[in-house]
Amino acid sequence: MRPLELIYGIGTDLCDVRRIRASFERHGERFVQKILSDAEYSVWQTRSQRWPDRGLRYLATRFSAKEAFSKAIGLGMRMPMTWRSCEVARLPSGQPTIVLHGALKTWFEGRQLRAHISVTDESDYAASFCVVERH
Repeated sequence: MRPLELIYGIGTDLCDVRRIRASFERHGERFVQKILSDAEYSVWQTRSQRWPDRGLRYLATRFSAKEAFSKAIGLGMRMPMTWRSCEVARLPSGQPTIVLHGALKTWFEGRQLRAHISVTDESDYAASFCVVERH
């Protein structure tokens, strides 16, 4: 039997892909590099080269997931939470997972937290839902 896990926080976010497109058109790859970790940036480049719209939806889902995560941990975009210290990766099964880096990882692990993330996109919108548990 697993020990009782308590919900630490819940976060959700809905992102308009058209807004992400406008920011990308205005700021170019500088905007992408601000939002994505190195590993995410590599995936974005591959997707964008083959299907530019798919690259934008990928960027929007990562933006949305990081917003949802930041709400679930109660920090918003304040230190130690930064765009690049929070990464949305995929498990071998395809399930999205949160990978943390640096001070955010230390802060999160020090509180014995675990995150569950779900992301989806449909043409003009990307949405994410995050539950953070204390274990």
